[in-house]
Amino acid sequence: MGGPFPRRLPPAYRAAARRALRVTIAAGTGFYVLLYSFDLAVGATYALFGAIAMAGLSHLPGSGRQRATLLVGAVPVCWVLITLGTYLSVRTWSAVLGMLVVGFALAFMAVGGPRFAGAATGLQLMYILPSFPPYDPGSLGERLAGATFGLVLLIIAEMTLLPEPPALPYRDRAARAADGAAQCADQLRTAPYTLPEATLRTARALSTGLRSSRVPEAERPAGAGVRQRALAHTGLATRTLLGRLTVLPPPPQGAAPPADAADAGPAGGEQAGATRGPDPLRAVTEVARETAARLRGRVPDGRAHTALQQARQELVATEDGSPAALRRNAALLEVADAALAMSTAADIAVRGRAADVPAPGRFWYARQRAPRLWWRRLSGHAAGRSVFFQNAVRISLALAAARLIAGIDTLPHGFWVLLATLTLTRTTVRETRTTERKALTGTLVGALVAATLLAIVGTDIEVYAVALPPLMLVTFTLGPVKGVGWAQALFTVVVALVFAQLAPATWQLAEFRLLDVLTGSAIGAVFGLLAWPRGAHDELRRSVAVLLRIAAEIVVATTAQIAAGGRRVPVVTAPGHRSLEHALVMAESAYAQYQSEPRGLGPPTVRRDWQAALIAGHHTLWGADRLLVPAEPVVTPPLGHEASESVIRTGDRVAAGMLLTSARMDPTGDTAETPALLPALTASATMAADPPGAARVYYATMSWLASLATDLERLAAETATEAENGGSEQ
Repeated sequence: MGGPFPRRLPPAYRAAARRALRVTIAAGTGFYVLLYSFDLAVGATYALFGAIAMAGLSHLPGSGRQRATLLVGAVPVCWVLITLGTYLSVRTWSAVLGMLVVGFALAFMAVGGPRFAGAATGLQLMYILPSFPPYDPGSLGERLAGATFGLVLLIIAEMTLLPEPPALPYRDRAARAADGAAQCADQLRTAPYTLPEATLRTARALSTGLRSSRVPEAERPAGAGVRQRALAHTGLATRTLLGRLTVLPPPPQGAAPPADAADAGPAGGEQAGATRGPDPLRAVTEVARETAARLRGRVPDGRAHTALQQARQELVATEDGSPAALRRNAALLEVADAALAMSTAADIAVRGRAADVPAPGRFWYARQRAPRLWWRRLSGHAAGRSVFFQNAVRISLALAAARLIAGIDTLPHGFWVLLATLTLTRTTVRETRTTERKALTGTLVGALVAATLLAIVGTDIEVYAVALPPLMLVTFTLGPVKGVGWAQALFTVVVALVFAQLAPATWQLAEFRLLDVLTGSAIGAVFGLLAWPRGAHDELRRSVAVLLRIAAEIVVATTAQIAAGGRRVPVVTAPGHRSLEHALVMAESAYAQYQSEPRGLGPPTVRRDWQAALIAGHHTLWGADRLLVPAEPVVTPPLGHEASESVIRTGDRVAAGMLLTSARMDPTGDTAETPALLPALTASATMAADPPGAARVYYATMSWLASLATDLERLAAETATEAENGGSEQ
């Protein structure tokens, strides 16, 4: 058996039962103690619904200790919301205006990550609860005391009752992936200079393990602060490093890779093609190990990072060699850049603003204070193209309308109207319609059961008091697993038993419950139809189309500058960086919501690898910065005639592919649905005919364009791919 719940139960039921036990004990204890020991009906109501709101009707991610920590921080917020709701509820117009503003602010909290999004529903309910009769500001103290008592009991329950084992932290996941990168780089230093199949599978698994969809919500580095941004950057750089190592071309035939003096034997320097000096792959190996140690809490001296910087400088200085050697040199440069980015981001993630950071560039956030970073996050999403903004507008308008109708018509128990609006409104019309049909069916069944129970039992409060705890346990166990119909049916009976203990109740209480749920669901359906009814589906297509159009402009501009040469200065970022970065944020947030919505919500029927578009955006950013932003001012000569034509021609082909794919994604309706696909631009194809005497930057540029072409090839595929189904991204 191994515990209070049989192991033969499915995991979903065991998890729901553990949560139900904590909610029932916290809510029931607060309710019974305040109601029957102190005769505080208002305080008992707030203790009960405070615990239910923050744990039964919300989804707080993480282990018990993590949820308890989040609840401790939410207590002062609940005080503010209850106070605002109490004073603004006296007049209908102020209550509606407050619901509009507070509802938007709480829903918009989702931009802060899964923890904020999980707490939003509970906090909305803490504001909604005091927004209805009795309009009694004099009871504010009792309301605050009751809510605080219920939340304190819930915090204790989360920390002590059946705590779940903590999930693997993201830092440990990144450390494991860095160890895997070190192993790959070390194996690539010796013949046959390729990775065995077992190592390739391990590298792909480690890379996949860093995807947000594979990381528990509480462990995802989704916050706006310095350390959270840097930890997300560490994961992205580590995955990029693993991907680059798995496709690193071997050294040219008859030549050996560079060997450090420590590795070279007595005849080591006499090997054909061997050179003394830093070995880039050895430096990458040491940097990866150093990064893993830093992420695990140790304090390395940073010498490996310095050694890799020196090795990178030698790679940049290399101009002579065969085309194959220069091609490998360009690939090694990408590997070194990814490893340096991983090391720097990990240092920021561990040390915060105290870390040693180079010129801003891709680490622009390292010196920013938290308020400025949060303002950047909030202002970036304060636009109609953000799914967070869309959801906040939709739910705030629906709640304000529900409060207006409840206030004008003086609906009995109007709290239930807003509760139904909040919990049944979904991000798409079809999902909302399906949810409300099940909810209304469940509410009807629950109302019939509650009416029968109230008619039979009458005013025998002891029966209700005895029946409430086991019913709450069943409700919060079966509801999350069996679906919204079961949840509404059981919760209808629960609220009937609660209100029957607070005041004499008749079978009409069940009738009011059904009427209120019907009203609230109708309001949610109307606003779901009027405000972005397709959810994230169209927004994802639109944001990916914008992303690819901006990326195409950057590709054309970058290849033109590479071909023309000229003076390069260490500016913060390459031209177009900020625009593409913002487009990436919009596309990533739309994709995150799209993943949470059920499939089959309408055209297009073709399933695409949306992750390939996001990766192409990141590759465009990093490649343009690497090619155009030097560490110090430098003058680069123009490419030769043939090399210039080759770079510009290939860049134009990649940009054209991006534009055609963008047209294919755009949901405006005035675009080509099936444009002719360009021939696939693989690395072997683009490097097939090398112009004689081409400089190193030519090969670096062509390698970058080949990686972008691979991303486009994946995105253009009209079949389900691994990334669409939760597989590897690299």
